[in-house]
Amino acid sequence: MNHLFKTRLNAATFVLIPACIGINYLGKLFASVLKLPLWLDSIGTCIGGVLGGPIIGAVCGAANNLIFGFTTGDSITLIYALTSLGIGAAVGIMARLGHMEKLSGAILTAVAAGLTAVVISTPLNVIFWGGATGNVWGDLLFGWSQSAGLPVFLGSFLDELVVDVPDKLITVLIVFAIMKGLPKKLTSLYDVNDEVESLD
Repeated sequence: MNHLFKTRLNAATFVLIPACIGINYLGKLFASVLKLPLWLDSIGTCIGGVLGGPIIGAVCGAANNLIFGFTTGDSITLIYALTSLGIGAAVGIMARLGHMEKLSGAILTAVAAGLTAVVISTPLNVIFWGGATGNVWGDLLFGWSQSAGLPVFLGSFLDELVVDVPDKLITVLIVFAIMKGLPKKLTSLYDVNDEVESLD
């Protein structure tokens, strides 16, 4: 299990982090411009997690939120750095366990990432937004849950669930397709298997 969090700190890794942050920003911009009911702001985070492992994935996710938050003055984005950190770590762990090798594993990874985001974001939504997410589809469900007399926390959980799980499914499937297209010469720069074998 030691290999789960093993990280290769080489030049390729230091190039990967800003590249992943840039990809996150483009995904967020794409979703915003097209007014999509999804975030699409963690594609880079997931790439970082798959290639570099959970620590690099977590760094890419948190750094993305911190940079975006500080440069735009969006303090709420800063708070959700916790969610992005969790997503990157979850995808990195699932990738290290071999779940990004096949489509079925990628879907399982997406569910793990989505549920991680839901668990972290729900209490943040309740504390800072009274339970809403700011997403049109999710907040419609949240409004219905409140009119039906459901507890705020449960309504917020459902709100987050209907947004984050589909979002992470699309995100991880995009990442899965990208990974399949990358040359072995590139992905091997982040491979820790050789080093892990020498520890056994």
